[in-house]
Amino acid sequence: MKMLDEFERCAMMAIIRSDDESTARELGLSLVSAGVSILEFTTTCPNVYGLIEEFSQKSVSVGVGTAITKEHVQSAHKAGASFIVSPHTDSEIIKETKKLNLISVPGVATATEVATAQAAGADLLKLFPASTYGSSHLKALRDPFPNLRWMATGGISSASVGEWFAAGALGFGLGGPLIKGGISHVQENVEKFRSAIETARLAQQ
Repeated sequence: MKMLDEFERCAMMAIIRSDDESTARELGLSLVSAGVSILEFTTTCPNVYGLIEEFSQKSVSVGVGTAITKEHVQSAHKAGASFIVSPHTDSEIIKETKKLNLISVPGVATATEVATAQAAGADLLKLFPASTYGSSHLKALRDPFPNLRWMATGGISSASVGEWFAAGALGFGLGGPLIKGGISHVQENVEKFRSAIETARLAQQ
């Protein structure tokens, strides 16, 4: 559960999605250098399992994203992934993930999907796409499903961090917002979100 503890601490999971392996690697290295401790490489990245194996040797938590088959889960496990992220809810993928003692992070949007994910053993629920549904949707979902861990992913801005925390999100899956402007802006983008998270947490105290 190390990844879950780390997510509760830092509230950021960086999503690396690229059609070029070297770019994905550079982004990963830049994010690690900026202090991001949880990296998700999506299955759309060339040689994604090689990248997972490479970064799993560093002092960060690494997982695979856009996992839509059990084969994705199995290959990521062999490469050293510690968690599995999907854009949707599939009980078979969740069960395979837990069978391999990995952290399961399925995408959910409806009450039915939340119930399915919970019954299958999911560890962290990803509201996706978060911006489409909004923070009020998360708050409403949490009422009948208390005591679940939530991550908001898709369309999150540093300005909206506070409202998502207030709605019950533990943190965020962040892709474009962290790499906006290219590799030279990664440090600045990460610090912007880190500052917004710290400010939002202080406001809740």
